[in-house]
Amino acid sequence: MAQQERAVRTRRAVLEAAAAVFAEHGYAAATVADILKTAGVTKGALYFHFDSKEALARGVLEIQTEQALPEQEIKLQEAVDVVMTMAHRLVHDPLLRAGARLSADPVAARRHHGSAWPLWGDVLTGLMTEAQERGETVAHMVPREVGELLVGALNGVQLYAQLETDLGDVEFRVSVLLKHLLPSIAAPAVLARLDVAPDRGARMVRESAHMPVSA
Repeated sequence: MAQQERAVRTRRAVLEAAAAVFAEHGYAAATVADILKTAGVTKGALYFHFDSKEALARGVLEIQTEQALPEQEIKLQEAVDVVMTMAHRLVHDPLLRAGARLSADPVAARRHHGSAWPLWGDVLTGLMTEAQERGETVAHMVPREVGELLVGALNGVQLYAQLETDLGDVEFRVSVLLKHLLPSIAAPAVLARLDVAPDRGARMVRESAHMPVSA
């Protein structure tokens, strides 16, 4: 059991190191040597878990959506929380920045490692479907279309904020995006109860840190 736990910790350390390197340098310029140095593990330990730089990038992308957030009375609020938490983590979490950078590289994503965008689209589509079933949205809302629209819009806002302020105001910009988008999605009574404040993502990250770990 102790050996298995060490293997899990090593794998996670390698992924976090890979994320930091990909976030800083991008896929093409990142090297396995840089990742090894950042992770502080042996080459054998790294290759035990990942046999190539492509596999490392895919591993980073696969865990983009793993953070659990507190459940809310309103499912549409949970969708808002996913988006606002993404915005917050883009500033503070190299894992999310790596996912954004890897996904936005069309050549490398197509030829090598894929993209995290479909994963986020699935998460948001699922929440939109539940929200619609509960009567929280307008009747004509199409969950898949809205889920993918949110992912695309968020990435556009993230890119603009990256260029203009080095992500300094990305949470505010995403809050503005939701304020203008949600009236076309939410039922009026639900819309009035949604919290889309710029610090919503930060508050949800803090709450999630105190959530019990699932067995």
